Amino acid sequence: MEAAIVIMALLFFAFVALGVYATVKAVKAAKRGVDRTINQARRTVEDTTLRAKSYGQGGVAGELAQLRLSLRTSMRATQDALQAGVGEDASLKESLGLFQRLTAHGRELDDDLKRLEREPDRARVAAQLQDLRERTERITHAADSLRWAARDRARQFAEDDLTSLSAQIDLEAGALRHWSGATAPDPATGDFSWPDAGAAAPDAEREQVWPAEAEVRAEAEGGGGADGAAKAGQRPDGENPDRQAPQAITARDPRLTTYPWEKAPRPETMN
Repeated sequence: MEAAIVIMALLFFAFVALGVYATVKAVKAAKRGVDRTINQARRTVEDTTLRAKSYGQGGVAGELAQLRLSLRTSMRATQDALQAGVGEDASLKESLGLFQRLTAHGRELDDDLKRLEREPDRARVAAQLQDLRERTERITHAADSLRWAARDRARQFAEDDLTSLSAQIDLEAGALRHWSGATAPDPATGDFSWPDAGAAAPDAEREQVWPAEAEVRAEAEGGGGADGAAKAGQRPDGENPDRQAPQAITARDPRLTTYPWEKAPRPETMN
């Protein structure tokens, strides 16, 4: 009884622990989903704001907004391309590692540009624009190089796979069109004329018809008499050998047959 109570208690605590673990995992997953949604919404708002500033404002503020928008667009596109391709091509893991190192420089530049947007001394900011342009161009060029290299690699693999698949399909199509014993199709109807099964049968496998069976067949077909007897002596392949037809065997008169247990016949019964 005590063992059953202990087992029930252990099962209860196991179910409670499992429920707590599932609840924690569900809460963490929901939190990650909410954070992801918030981050996407924040990025969308920031991109929209930067796009509005780059088009609506001029001077130093518009230049800084344009640099930030170009940097963010290039880095995000490269990140999406590498993360999408690393699952199919393991060689992109090294490229993804290089991009993570490049991301650190990109974030540092974005923080500098964001800080300079709030700088009241526009003359000092204008003096640093040339250096900021060069840094932005170098980072975006490196990101674009990784992105286009990954896309070219994926395109080349797809082209090679398509070439190999086309060759296999051509080989299979040729094998499907290869058949034996068929003649060329009729140009008018397009139908194939296959060889007759009876014509292809060897002479040794043809049906043998013996003279007695031929005589029966001739009588059934109405060819009796001397003509039927002549046909009965022919072979089924049309040959007529130079030999006489076998003569019918005449049975003995049953009246002349005697058996040991019978008495000798009287002379008057023989007439």
